[in-house]
Amino acid sequence: MTGNQQPDHRQSAHEPKHKKDLTRRKVVVAGAGAAVAVGAAGTLAASGAFAGEASTTASTTSTSTAAEACYKLTSETTEGPYYIDADKIRQDITEDKEGIPLTLDLKVIDSETCKPIAGAAVDIWHCDALGIYSGYEASSTGGGGTAPTDAPSDMPSGTPSGTPSGEPPSGAPTGGTGGGVHQDPTDDERYLRGTWRTDRHGQVTFRTIFPGWYRGRCVHIHTKVHVNGAWTDAGYEGGNTCHTGQFFFDEESVLASAEVEPYSTSTTERTTLTEDTIYDQSGTTGGLLKLKYQKKNIAKGVIGSITMAVDPDATNDNTTM
Repeated sequence: MTGNQQPDHRQSAHEPKHKKDLTRRKVVVAGAGAAVAVGAAGTLAASGAFAGEASTTASTTSTSTAAEACYKLTSETTEGPYYIDADKIRQDITEDKEGIPLTLDLKVIDSETCKPIAGAAVDIWHCDALGIYSGYEASSTGGGGTAPTDAPSDMPSGTPSGTPSGEPPSGAPTGGTGGGVHQDPTDDERYLRGTWRTDRHGQVTFRTIFPGWYRGRCVHIHTKVHVNGAWTDAGYEGGNTCHTGQFFFDEESVLASAEVEPYSTSTTERTTLTEDTIYDQSGTTGGLLKLKYQKKNIAKGVIGSITMAVDPDATNDNTTM
């Protein structure tokens, strides 16, 4: 892993290891990545939609006094085929991609002690508003008028039937036990990908756009949490990947986003949250984000937050099926 700012590292494909007694739960007082009101202008050029937001988020975090329950071990899911080992150490991963501004407030805690995990490297990556992944534009098969022209001619407008773009085929067990074989990148694009370091409160914030969708999968964001490594001038090195998971969006927010350009131009059939074969329907434990946005104007921006409870001693790469 390389980078020129600050550091990051990874997880497995089976049910999480329960090496610790997870029946004893404590209640701790800590910031939960509380959402703040979005005040960005109505533009969909997300790269400029986060001006002044860092200070607002910091203020919200420092003043949070809400009691936070120690979560159950967060569900492990497939890595999928489109992971690229962090070569972009950054918080704003938008680049020039258009879409609804999304601020992602994440927190990482130890599932047994409930204590925040500082210095962890958190990766996130997801498709753009039309279902295209950077690094894999030739093999991505999102909808709308920008679907790659060099995709195989026998592919539908979404993903190949029976193999939903890197996720388990329809009918695969729920609960995150499926997987897809990693593919080598087909291009040098790296938009909507990034890695950043958790602070002493276990928190990290990313700035991106609301993801789109492609056939066979609901709207989601991939994530990995790497611990016990070292941050160097080159990036993050060593350690173990203690969590590989995905974040999910409720149907109300997705339906609202579908009314906004460029999402509204997508011609791809959409899979709902309850139809998805990866989301285990367990709410926060399964990766369901808590979302804040103006119900009548989602285009102004969304804030998503979640706490990931992980076992820092586990290795969950989830790179195999």
